[in-house]
Amino acid sequence: MSNSIAILGAGESGTGAAVLATKKGHRVFVSDKGLIENKYKEVLSQYRIEFEEGKHTEELIFAADEIIKSPGIPDEIDLIRRVKALSKPVISELEFAGRYTRAKKLCVTGSNGKTTTTLLLYHILKNAGLDVGLCGNVGKSMAMLLAERDYDYLVIEVSSFQLDGMFDFKADMAILTNITPDHLDRYDGKFENYAASKFRIIKNQRDTDYFIYCNDDPEILNRLDIYKPSASCYPFSIAGDIKREGAFLDSKHQPNKMYFNIKSDIMIMTLEELALKGMHNAYNTMAAGIAARLLDIRKESIRNSLADFQGIEHRLEFVATIRGVDFVNDSKATNVNSAWWALDNGYKPIIWIAGGIDKGNDYSEIADLVAKKVKAIICIGVNNDKIIRQLGRYVDVCVEAASMREAVEMAYQLGTKGDQVLLSPACASFDRFNNYEDRGNQFKKAVINL
Repeated sequence: MSNSIAILGAGESGTGAAVLATKKGHRVFVSDKGLIENKYKEVLSQYRIEFEEGKHTEELIFAADEIIKSPGIPDEIDLIRRVKALSKPVISELEFAGRYTRAKKLCVTGSNGKTTTTLLLYHILKNAGLDVGLCGNVGKSMAMLLAERDYDYLVIEVSSFQLDGMFDFKADMAILTNITPDHLDRYDGKFENYAASKFRIIKNQRDTDYFIYCNDDPEILNRLDIYKPSASCYPFSIAGDIKREGAFLDSKHQPNKMYFNIKSDIMIMTLEELALKGMHNAYNTMAAGIAARLLDIRKESIRNSLADFQGIEHRLEFVATIRGVDFVNDSKATNVNSAWWALDNGYKPIIWIAGGIDKGNDYSEIADLVAKKVKAIICIGVNNDKIIRQLGRYVDVCVEAASMREAVEMAYQLGTKGDQVLLSPACASFDRFNNYEDRGNQFKKAVINL
């Protein structure tokens, strides 16, 4: 049935939804209160989609049968409140796109590790010769991908903001990597609201579906009885033997061995065999490995994929060694827990470049780790007061830089042989950068230019 659809936001998500909706015969109007990037304007023009920028023409939005809201737009803004007061459905691009696929949807969410897990799972399926597409928070939006063609399988990285606008969408396989405080500014400062959003990944699942989760995360375990998954559950853990099917490290006897126990069939790999190093990546590997085994991909194919996967850009990405100092780009660390992983996996002493848009962060959670491993903090945010107040006393040097170039030059001057300069901001990037990729690229450019 043809509807009139108003799409709010003309980034990757909104433009993808506009193209898919147009191809499916809907009448589409796109409205962006900011300026639309040229590459998206060109796509909208190519499909003769009506759009506006720099404003919201409310009468056109209110006249639509359905509103698709881009994930970056909060539910609490006045426009969205008034749309909902008219009983107009407000959905996410994910919800809309899910209507137009026959694919098995393998959905990955979590505060940290979801991008690596998503890419690793896609890598395994691709290497196994399956007809698989990659979309969501990584790569193309789901709608844009499906506007081109459908697939047998879709591996989808899903954010909490996308889940908030999900109602009938169902993940055939849901992976929840962890839940740590993030985006609390969008959830009334309440962690419980954010956690509830993450658990929407299992909404609408049946007993024929799968739910894969971290058994070491107390926030997940504490909520299993609340949300009562209907799907078959498969936990993973680095803390020891899982007394059911799932994946684990044999921490007591052979801590270097990873066990996948799926369908009463054991697959074992050593940590040395894995391409991704570090305990945080052990979790990501187990999550992707369980999913692959549940899809009956051959063990040998999974082994090969887990052994040859290349890490992702801007996530613990080694850049260069200069004068004996290693420079590492972890720009994708946009929350405190991500930065914790980076600091914990780094070696000391660390010169830590941090800061950006604070999302309700509590830096005191990592104070002990900073005291042990960090010798200097270089702040790159517009407002660094909270970092300086909560962490400054634990390090020898805590200074502010006006640009990424200045931050890198400061780090270079402070560093001595054996140090690590780590960009792991623990914050969003939009105060001084276009996105975390721009932030990471500026860091790499500044390092290369030293």
